[in-house]
Amino acid sequence: MITPSALPGGTWTLGDSTVTRFGYGAMQLAGPGVMGPPADRDGALAVLREAVSLGITHIDTSDAYGPRITNELIREALHPYPSSLFIATKVGATRDAQGGWPVARRPEDLRKQVHENLDSLGVQTLDLVNMRMGDAQGPRPGSIAEAFETLVDLQREGLIRHIGVSNVTAEQVVEARGIAPIVCVQNMYNLAHRHDDDLVDQLAADGIAYVPFFPLGGFTPLQSRALSQVASRLEATPMSVALTWLMRRSPNILLIPGTSSTAHLRENIAGAGLSLSDEDVAELDSIGH
Repeated sequence: MITPSALPGGTWTLGDSTVTRFGYGAMQLAGPGVMGPPADRDGALAVLREAVSLGITHIDTSDAYGPRITNELIREALHPYPSSLFIATKVGATRDAQGGWPVARRPEDLRKQVHENLDSLGVQTLDLVNMRMGDAQGPRPGSIAEAFETLVDLQREGLIRHIGVSNVTAEQVVEARGIAPIVCVQNMYNLAHRHDDDLVDQLAADGIAYVPFFPLGGFTPLQSRALSQVASRLEATPMSVALTWLMRRSPNILLIPGTSSTAHLRENIAGAGLSLSDEDVAELDSIGH
């Protein structure tokens, strides 16, 4: 087993736990469109076990993936969970028959989702629950108080250890922090999407993690001449360079790239450990500016 400190980026203190900055996102373990079971169930279980055996201690999931599929795979592969494993989930949306993500943020909706996550993961307390706001197009302005306060109530009841927010504006982060402590913000951010630059730095100063989703561009993989040039110079893949750039961008950035392949998982880990020169970074920074 690789020790967590040997993974790219080392570790970060997330709430009361020390986690690897290089984590694993489980969304791709579900079927096409994040609906239904994977074509290769044994392969999905193998990826989860490989992630833990390689020293990863931070797994990101949601009961909406599948729905229930990824959580059930995590439970089958890893339960009883190692004491070092930190599982983050999220609430705020359900799934419809067409694979859509209808918003579900009324207090009763959120309580139901938290209990569904507890049941499918097989735990009595969730390590971290992110309150996902906005919609599939991104954050939307407006108060998040009612939804966030519901998670705070569930935290007081002992069902949640830590709370985060996801798909939010900087103003909503301030609002949430005025209600209760948060340990992370999970927003879309990568080489080409730098809108949260100031927020990343503010959170780093306050010891709060920033967890970028779609670190490699999501459904539209990152493509850039500058990225390709740096990758060619380093004899690496563009995706490896993009992950390494995120690791270098700020110490509070935690990566959760997903894959359904053990080989690809190992490639991601190796790739995120590249060495970038100041010139490389300057060239890469030009992409998002």
